[in-house]
This record gives sequence, structure tokens and C-alpha cells, in this order.
Amino acid sequence: MNIWFVLIFIAAAFLLQSLLGFLQLQNFVKVFRGMSKNGKVLIGKNPKKLRAGSLLLLNIDQDANIQNANLMKGVTVFARFKPFKELENKSLPILASSYDEMKKFDPLTRECILNAYRNFVNYRTGKMSREDWDKSTNFLSLPVFNMWKNMAIVGFNKMSNKVRSLVKKA
Repeated sequence: MNIWFVLIFIAAAFLLQSLLGFLQLQNFVKVFRGMSKNGKVLIGKNPKKLRAGSLLLLNIDQDANIQNANLMKGVTVFARFKPFKELENKSLPILASSYDEMKKFDPLTRECILNAYRNFVNYRTGKMSREDWDKSTNFLSLPVFNMWKNMAIVGFNKMSNKVRSLVKKA
């Protein structure tokens, strides 16, 4: 009886984490689409597994001046994008190359700014990979859906084996 309680608790925690992760992804899509309406959007990322990670979205003009910035920083799925006014109206190349400007930010944000600048340079020089341009998102390829698909296949195979054994007996 105790093992069932533990299994149900683990399954419920996993489903809750999946739902909250999906809601965080929806927040990203909403903010990204809103910023895309205003022009090009650069993404700077600094993902971490067990520590706080960060994600930076920058609206830039043709001269790489930052028009709008949003930052998501945190450890959990509760992190959401917040406006990051400190970067607005600054030139991304000048910001990324200025030690005095960069030291005003925490290490997570600095790494995001530098990653966004690398993406900008790769875009301008034509060295972006195919994955950088791929904007498609297949939600069914997310780990939670693969797990559910595998569970469904295993369940279907068990059921079909039972049906076969009943047919053979009859």
C-alpha cells in the first residue's frame, strides 16, 4: 500500500512539473511573438541544470541598437520574463565589448548578453547553423510526450498479448 502512495505522489509531481514547464514555454512564446512584431529578436541564453539559468530576448534595429529587452532568470519553472530596461537604447556591440558596462550586470546576465552578441555576429556573417534558423516546435517531441507515447505502446502491447492468449484459448 505504501509503494502505491509513493508512485502516485511521484507521478503527480511529474505531471505538475510538466504542466508548469508547458506554462513557462507558453510565456516564452507569448513574449517572443510580441517582440517579433517590433523587429528582429536576438536570444541570449545561459542554461544551467541545477543552478539558476537565464534567457534574454533583445529587440534590435538594423544598427544593433537594443530597443526592447526581456530577461527570464531562475531555477524553477516559476521563472517568467520581466522587462529589462537597463539594456534599452544601448548598442549591443559596444555593450558587449565594454568591460565597465558589462561589470554592472550579474554573471548570468553577462553570459546572456555575450551569447546574444555571438548570435548577432553569426547572423551578420552568415555563419548561423540550420538549427538556429529552425523556428518549428514539435511539442510531441518533448520528453514528457515521448514518455507517454512509450507507456501507451507498452500498454497496447500488453493488451494485444492478452487478447491473443484469450483467442488461442478459445
